[in-house]
Amino acid sequence: MIIDTHTHLYLPEFGDKPETAVDSAVSAGVGMMIFPNVDLTTVKPMRDLHASRPEVTRMAMGLHPTEVNENYKETLARIFTLFNDAPDDYIAIGEVGIDLYWDKTFEQQQMDVFEQQARLAADRSLPLIIHCRDGLDRALEVLDGLSVKPQGVFHSFGGTPEDVERIRRTGDFYFGINGIVTFKNSKLDRSLDAIGSDRLLLETDAPYLAPVPFRGRCNRSEYIIHTAAHIAAKTGRSPLEVHEITTANALCLFGDRLMTQNNKTNS
Repeated sequence: MIIDTHTHLYLPEFGDKPETAVDSAVSAGVGMMIFPNVDLTTVKPMRDLHASRPEVTRMAMGLHPTEVNENYKETLARIFTLFNDAPDDYIAIGEVGIDLYWDKTFEQQQMDVFEQQARLAADRSLPLIIHCRDGLDRALEVLDGLSVKPQGVFHSFGGTPEDVERIRRTGDFYFGINGIVTFKNSKLDRSLDAIGSDRLLLETDAPYLAPVPFRGRCNRSEYIIHTAAHIAAKTGRSPLEVHEITTANALCLFGDRLMTQNNKTNS
């Protein structure tokens, strides 16, 4: 079984029947998909899709850093309420973090939001799904300031071996690898050894970052097999070994909730 630890199949890019995207992934060998939330508008479509395919999907609740603005306190309070209304429905807090690629206007507010959500993850003993783009210094500053650090994953990781070492020194973190590793100009291959097989997770970040040979198209969870094949070739393993290793890692990070369905979840 392959686990896609980060996919947004509930977004509008998948049309009126996102269930078809889930079913296609299952047919390709993806046995579980984790849906991280983005903002207040994505909660309902995420929950609706999960409710339609509860056996093969799980959810995380959080506020994405690019959605932090002048109204962030009210938005975050609502995100926390949604989590607290049904905490057993979520296997992680995410996706959260720091993104200074597009706009640095709300840098301090992003750090505040990240810290509060990281503390929630630690308090609830849930893993943290971290989005970090042009913001590693600030993300590590927040994490270093926590008295109790949650486990987590730096999703869509594209950094250097030196970045891996800095993150590993900060806490108990995994690294989500997606289609970026297959790109012609990507230097991510050289970070695979630093990450190590025990910290490697597979993801797609669908509908974004489709791997070669689908680069430039809408990404889908079934394309994860191409990322796995690339990693296998670069690390001297078979694709099956990569599937087994990354599935075991996902089970270690996300725990029993990953494979235990919450029958009370509804839309």
